[in-house]
Amino acid sequence: MPAPRIRTEAPQRIAIVTDAWLPQMNGVVRTLTTTCDLLKAQGHDVMVVSPDQFASLPCPTYPEIRLAISPPGAISRKLREFAPGAIHIATEGPLGVAARRYCERSGTPFTTAYHTQFPEYVARRTHLPARWFWKYIEWFHGPARRVLVATESIRAELREHGLGKLHHWTRGVDLDCFDPLATPPEEFADLPRPIQLYVGRVAVEKNIEAFLEAKHPGSKVVVGDGPMLEALRRKYPEALFMGRKSGAELAGCYAGADVFVFPSRTDTFGLVMIEALACGTPVAAFPVAGPRDIVTDDVGALSEDLDRAIDAALYSDRRACAEYGAKFSWEAATEQFLTGLAALDGEPLPA
Repeated sequence: MPAPRIRTEAPQRIAIVTDAWLPQMNGVVRTLTTTCDLLKAQGHDVMVVSPDQFASLPCPTYPEIRLAISPPGAISRKLREFAPGAIHIATEGPLGVAARRYCERSGTPFTTAYHTQFPEYVARRTHLPARWFWKYIEWFHGPARRVLVATESIRAELREHGLGKLHHWTRGVDLDCFDPLATPPEEFADLPRPIQLYVGRVAVEKNIEAFLEAKHPGSKVVVGDGPMLEALRRKYPEALFMGRKSGAELAGCYAGADVFVFPSRTDTFGLVMIEALACGTPVAAFPVAGPRDIVTDDVGALSEDLDRAIDAALYSDRRACAEYGAKFSWEAATEQFLTGLAALDGEPLPA
């Protein structure tokens, strides 16, 4: 069978439907906002359909996330009026379902992305088996012309669940911000070394307690906000909780740490890992999807024993970490995104 013909021209009108958007701040939102900014800078006309455009309710067990309630037909009208050349459905929430319904009913091709280990994520919050939620993932992504995935491990896992139309979409680092010369925060000056850092949402699915329970000597620092912040502050008073940081302040936290600890077992990539590496800081993590695809022996360590991973990562060469982290480009990631939208077997997308 001949290989599918790939359209090389980038679509000029792109609709992105997402249930994750500002003011939320997480890896999905940062990926989408950065991608949209770069697409617009390249001259593409991008429309984002997001929860801030509708009434919303707090997500059960996660009130910081708002679930949009769109009036009947609202998503369909937005998409018809914009007349996009490509539709990308970024998330599996209510807006994503509404956009999927429109595309299915109208026969419009669309792409999706698998940003989060959704079944494991929901299982952690509901205490129900993850396998129950895989049926939903298979249903949601099944009709997509392409499912955009960040790593080979996730690609293999989705294939096991019958999802074969997969396209690689990596992530990037803002190298103007994240580099080894970033100024560490004053709070680091008197902390016992080595400084072990976590950055991200402070929520149950991030498995932060595995980090805070680690016995390696030194100091533990948590940067981020979320529903578990106050409870963890009370339970682990010896750790330094710095709240949410961004930009130069966040870069300084990475650069000033001796090791970055990534305890999550539910992320598909882990944007914070490559930001830490770009700042010269090695990564310690569990050998699961995400870390397994990013962390090599030169820039960190993986182990089911997190203390062992932390200890081994501390021997990594910081220059090698920075050089490795600098290879992750948002420009290259955005080109992968565009290619995923265009890779539709040469068929023209409906206006």
